[in-house]
Amino acid sequence: MATMTMIQALRSAMDVMLERDPDVVVFGQDVGYFGGVFRCTEGLQAKYGPARVFDTPIAEGGIVGVAVGMGAYGLRPVPEIQFADYYYPAADQIVSEAARLRYRSAGDFTCPITIRMPCGGGIYGGQTHSQSPEAMFTQVCGIRTVMPSNPYDAKGLLIASIENDDPVIFLEPKRLYNGPFDGHHERASVPWSKHPLGEVPEGYYTVPLESAAIFRPGSEVTVITYGTMVFVAEAAVAETGIDAEIIDLRSIWPLDLATLVNSVQKTRRCVVLHEATRTSGFGAELIALVQEHCFYHLEAPIERVTGWDTPYPHAQEWDYFPGPDRVGAALRRVMEA
Repeated sequence: MATMTMIQALRSAMDVMLERDPDVVVFGQDVGYFGGVFRCTEGLQAKYGPARVFDTPIAEGGIVGVAVGMGAYGLRPVPEIQFADYYYPAADQIVSEAARLRYRSAGDFTCPITIRMPCGGGIYGGQTHSQSPEAMFTQVCGIRTVMPSNPYDAKGLLIASIENDDPVIFLEPKRLYNGPFDGHHERASVPWSKHPLGEVPEGYYTVPLESAAIFRPGSEVTVITYGTMVFVAEAAVAETGIDAEIIDLRSIWPLDLATLVNSVQKTRRCVVLHEATRTSGFGAELIALVQEHCFYHLEAPIERVTGWDTPYPHAQEWDYFPGPDRVGAALRRVMEA
């Protein structure tokens, strides 16, 4: 089995699907000759030609609008929005067209598009290159929202997304592109080549959508999270010594509710963790679901650890980023309640 970074795993997924299905096309700003700003599509245009892997103008509404039309006519486009922060000009195409097409046409048309978006902070990108907008997509009926935390899941989930007939928002935590990140920015980075989840099959495989993973089994408290925060939670658990079960959602919406409920009913305590802003973040929905389905099992109030309700700062990035100290404090509070 090969060892891959998340960048290489995503590229491998697109390579596999471009080869397997002639209807798959990849496009976006700089994804062709340049290979993408993070090099996720490097070499694909040389291999498959500029008709299937091509560059577009800096026009996110046009990128997604073209993808919707392609999907309606039977193609499986994989457009890239260079940073998730720049999806806003395409919001009308995503919400009013891609998400509604199957419903509006009474099933006559589908929109099998997978929109890739690098997201999240931790790279000193400032306010317009660090946002985590996943909650905005989960409010829209008709689209799926996915966020992997490691190379193995990234490849399997991307292939499953491309094969799915629904439009998928595929969010990629760019702080994890080259290695797992536990929130300790002052420490040296660990490459995926030294992590077991960096082992990725070179060929075709899928990770089912709507399937959460028990990243770490535990008995005292359940931590529900996704993306970069999976490894921050792991670090906080190690530092506190609390036997927490860490759930990696992977598919944010629709989600694997049964895995969450079974875990919380077992541990009887819960911490919800994400990098996005607190107010109306997806953590609020997770708390509501846990409260609805696990109320009589809970022995303490549910804790929530998130980013702050501010633009993502540049100079104070690590004050915004929900690091292991903040997560550890929440774990202790929920255990003491």
